[in-house]
Amino acid sequence: MSDVTLILSALEQGDDKALDRLLPAVYQELRLLAAQKLSNERPDHTLQATALVHEAYLRLIGLNHQSYKSRAYFFGAAAEAMRRILIENARRKQRLKRGGQFEKANIPDNDLAIEPLSDDLLALDEALDRLAQEEPAVAELVKLRYFAGMTMTQAAQILDISRRTADRHWAYARAWLHHEMHRNDTVGPI
Repeated sequence: MSDVTLILSALEQGDDKALDRLLPAVYQELRLLAAQKLSNERPDHTLQATALVHEAYLRLIGLNHQSYKSRAYFFGAAAEAMRRILIENARRKQRLKRGGQFEKANIPDNDLAIEPLSDDLLALDEALDRLAQEEPAVAELVKLRYFAGMTMTQAAQILDISRRTADRHWAYARAWLHHEMHRNDTVGPI
């Protein structure tokens, strides 16, 4: 068993001191995953890797009913937490972009000094939710690869599948998501 798995096991058994050991044991790896994910975001993205790690960690330890059986389950949950944080951030920015409580004013496009934010992340999230209903294991692989920035080998290990199966799932997911996201021709390729 890894150190992280032992710490998670101690937490599950009620050892409060184990919580003090958890963050130092997982921080560097979570920070690396967050940095990898954020490197694919827009250059003007305001969320930093450190903030993403801290928010995800707070969500993970705040789920008292949640039991992490192993390192793999913990990092899978961390990937999902990071995904949700990025989606919530994109939705918040979209609300702000749309003016929130302000009345809409029509301004000619050539008078705008900035380009509008892309809706790609929200479209991907919606398509990923549909994929999760049909193929949960494939959707989980996408979350680990895209939102947590894991390599194919890392994701395969966490999902406890072979690298070859992970490659097949990834090819299927890309084709499926590409089709779903282009049904209305609203976003670019993934």
